[in-house]
Amino acid sequence: MKNLDKWFLLSWKKVAIIIIAWIASVILHNLVYVIFSDYFNATIGGDEPFFFLIAIFVIPLYVVVLIIYTIKKKLNTQ
Repeated sequence: MKNLDKWFLLSWKKVAIIIIAWIASVILHNLVYVIFSDYFNATIGGDEPFFFLIAIFVIPLYVVVLIIYTIKKKLNTQ
């Protein structure tokens, strides 16, 4: 159970890491697209979705799980 607390218990340090990771994902998405835009336009006709999916789906889902786990943990200890 301590291992889960390490990954899923909300703290200010994790909030800062989440914000930095989200900003980095957005910047990397734009940077990769700018560097490889000719390739993406010639082959798949779109842009690079990996960092976009991380910024839009993975990080917010992780935040929701953190909040739910932290609330559940706090309610069980009282």
